[in-house]
Amino acid sequence: MRKPLIAGNWKMHFSVPEGLEYALQLRREVERYADTVDVVILPPALMLWEIANALRGCPIEVGAQNAAWEDQGPFTGEISPKMLAGWCHYLLIGHSERRQLFNETDEELNRKLQAALRHQLKVILAVGETLEEYEAGRTEEVITRQLSAAVYGVQLRLPTDLSIAYEPVWAIGTGKAATPGYANTTMGLIRLLLGKSFAGLASEMRILYGGSVTPANTRNLMEQPEIDGALVGGASLKSPDFTQIIQATAEVVQSQRV
Repeated sequence: MRKPLIAGNWKMHFSVPEGLEYALQLRREVERYADTVDVVILPPALMLWEIANALRGCPIEVGAQNAAWEDQGPFTGEISPKMLAGWCHYLLIGHSERRQLFNETDEELNRKLQAALRHQLKVILAVGETLEEYEAGRTEEVITRQLSAAVYGVQLRLPTDLSIAYEPVWAIGTGKAATPGYANTTMGLIRLLLGKSFAGLASEMRILYGGSVTPANTRNLMEQPEIDGALVGGASLKSPDFTQIIQATAEVVQSQRV
C-alpha cells in the first residue's frame, strides 16, 4: 500500500511572521498523523528558510512552489534547485497557475524536473485539463501530452522521487471537485502512462488529487484505489480544515489495514 501524501500549497499568502506562526501551529496539530500520512507544506519562497528551521526534526516536510531549471546564472528573480537542496525536501512544478498565468511549457517543466532530481529534491508534477478541454472530451489527450513531455528522458532512483498531482483546472478554487470516480479513472490513466516510462516503479509512485479538496470530500476521494493523497490549495490555509483533511486520510488508511 502506498503511503498517502498530503501537500498544502499556500500560494501567495501570509507574511513571514504569519507563515511561521501557522507552521508551528500545524506542527502541534498534525505531527500525530506522521506514521500514517506524509505531510508537506509549500510556503512562498520568502519564508522557506524560516519555516524549514522551525520544523527541523519534525515529520512535516517543506517544499517550494516553483524553481528554475539552471543551477545559477543571470536569471533575475529566479530560485534554483541547487539553492533549495539540502534543506528543502519537495518541489512543486507545473501547477495550472504557472502554466496559464506564466506560460510555462511542457518542455520547460521537463528541464525543471531534471534539474530538481539532479539535486535530490522530491518533485510533485501537476497535470490537468481546462474546462474547455474537459467539455470537449480531450482529458486523455491533454494528460498524455503533458505527462509524456514532462518525464521525457527522466531517470528515477526511487518511486518517491516523483509524484503526480492530477488537478482538473475547472475544479481549482471553484468549489466544484471532480467526482471520486472520475478522478480515479483519470489517475488510473496517469499510472498507465507512468508505467511506460518507469515500468519498475510506476505501481509504487504516488498520484495525488488536487482541485477543491475539503474536509467534506476527503474521505470519498481517499477511498479510491488510485488516489494516494491530495494537493490542497485554499483548505491548506486554515488549520482546522487542513488538519481534518489529514486526519480523514489517516482514518481511511487505518480502515484499509483492518
